[in-house]
Amino acid sequence: MNLSVSSEQGDMSRNDWTRAEIAELFDLPFDELMWEAQGIHRRHHAHGEVQLCTLLSIKTGGCAEDCGYCSQSAHAETGLKATKLMDVRAVLQAAAEAKDGGSQRFCMGAAWRNPKDRDMPAIVEMIEGVRQMGMETCMTLGMLTKEQAQTLAVAGLDYYNHNVDTSPENYENIISTRTFQDRLDTLEEVRSAGINVCSGGIVGLGETRSDRVGFIHALATLPRHPESVPVNALVPVKGTVLGDMLADTPLAQIDEIEFVRTVAVARITMPLSMVRLSAGRESMSEATQALCFMAGANSIFTGDKLLTTGNRGDSADAALFAKLGLRPMVSEEPMRQSAEMQAAE
Repeated sequence: MNLSVSSEQGDMSRNDWTRAEIAELFDLPFDELMWEAQGIHRRHHAHGEVQLCTLLSIKTGGCAEDCGYCSQSAHAETGLKATKLMDVRAVLQAAAEAKDGGSQRFCMGAAWRNPKDRDMPAIVEMIEGVRQMGMETCMTLGMLTKEQAQTLAVAGLDYYNHNVDTSPENYENIISTRTFQDRLDTLEEVRSAGINVCSGGIVGLGETRSDRVGFIHALATLPRHPESVPVNALVPVKGTVLGDMLADTPLAQIDEIEFVRTVAVARITMPLSMVRLSAGRESMSEATQALCFMAGANSIFTGDKLLTTGNRGDSADAALFAKLGLRPMVSEEPMRQSAEMQAAE
């Protein structure tokens, strides 16, 4: 691959990436891939700044979907007790604590296939309350109808998370209760309603590199790239289909260099997006995380818990930031800044 051409194309936020081109990026010598990703990152993002986000499970367990990786699925046998939707006041208290801890975005996740209309008033209250604190808001509630997406938009929701998880070809091996197209349909409703999109994937599902190419291709060829792209490392949970299937096998250990490659390719193909290190960070070495930041990751979840799985915790993150010379983000997110400039014109 001609790296100078690749850099120019990356700067243009292309939406016409081919799978062959993305596969070529994955195949680059590691140092060349990192050089390319870091160069693109510095051209569009404030280097050394990392966005801090907090994720709260506002409704845990009992989900009708059969996602093979998820402990919150009703099909899993993890012993997780299903709960009702949290009280609005409790959610806002958690958001206030997150803001005091330095978080800039508060993400709320409910284990639903799709929200019921009766739950929307409480969801709206949560969004409005968090926004009044001066924080960005994000929700992940499952699939949405057009009307529900519009309701969230009117409430002022900044971001909606709906991950594609894996490649279109591998999707049915992971989930059978919905299709890959269902995922894309919800992303389209979110975008049409004027809400920013947060969508990424999971590494370590037992997938091939071709599947990693496929999930990045699906996102990088959307009409508009997601503003946030979470890259998750599977946390195998006993009692889930994948947790049991991968237990005690080599596939249960994610190749950390391959994970870094995935982050770097996401950065190159979606240069303006925030690329977030999400689930699985608690098991990553500091060196691996440092490589991910060098590859263009610039967003993390803070705290000691992500929905139902562990996270590194604020003190560990603060120590790592100090060691690497990183600081919480204060700059404007490039895609939002670009959208604001276009609207002003």
